[in-house]
Amino acid sequence: MLKSLAEGMKLKLKQSLGSILLAGALFTAVGCSASVGYRVYDPYRSDYHVWNRDEGVYYDRWVGETHRPHTDYKRLKPEDQKSYWNWRHDHDDHH
Repeated sequence: MLKSLAEGMKLKLKQSLGSILLAGALFTAVGCSASVGYRVYDPYRSDYHVWNRDEGVYYDRWVGETHRPHTDYKRLKPEDQKSYWNWRHDHDDHH
């Protein structure tokens, strides 16, 4: 009886440790992706841009200057995405 109790506790400990490690890995992955951003392909110039807070500032500026309603970039029509990238390449700090 004592042996099965010890085995049960050992199994619980392994399960708990596995859950903690999985939660830590997920937290780390989410934290990293939030700070880095995601890559966006500009098919008109055949280059990639990292969409992060800095790019968001340029996007907000473009929305204001072109008097467009603010729409998430991913939901823009292709012609509006093209318009943004044309504008973006004509302004500072393009990459």
